[in-house]
Amino acid sequence: MSATAHPALLRQPFHTPADGPAVAAFAQRELQLLLAQDGSATRLCEVVAAGAVALQLLDQQIVGRVPAEVGERLPGSRFIERITCLHAHGEVMMDNLSYIALDGLAADVRRELEEGVTPIGHLLARMWVRRAFFDAPPPALCERLWGVVGLPDAGATRSYCITTPEGPCMLITETFRRGMRMAPARQA
Repeated sequence: MSATAHPALLRQPFHTPADGPAVAAFAQRELQLLLAQDGSATRLCEVVAAGAVALQLLDQQIVGRVPAEVGERLPGSRFIERITCLHAHGEVMMDNLSYIALDGLAADVRRELEEGVTPIGHLLARMWVRRAFFDAPPPALCERLWGVVGLPDAGATRSYCITTPEGPCMLITETFRRGMRMAPARQA
């Protein structure tokens, strides 16, 4: 399953030097908070957007060949590779690349993932999970994500592995976008 990026969505870097020193400093503090949080980024987006966010499925396929960082951390030899963006009010909040191990994946979770309409954060809310963050996002995962969505933004990107009591099951790379800095007037 593959789709192209929604043309009406605004996708911007989290912050730029043109923001000015004071705004850039504040944006950097906001970004540190986003990168450090270890709960559901989907739920965080909903709070920022003051309501539901939309999931756009950009590309999803079952793959056997994955970057080394995925094969080293997830079990099995078949994975769902999923590239999505979460957006609200016409603006992208975050872009996401997920690899989900098919070995041991519950049938209901697989079905919802394959339908491509449920954010992973909503699926994880039903499960006991832990996140293990990478010191730095692997370049191969960033390149894959940005190759589909465009607009690299290394400083606003993180990667982590999700583990359940049964073991590791997902590896996620996400890039936060300026939409996460949504002004209250835009939330109305």
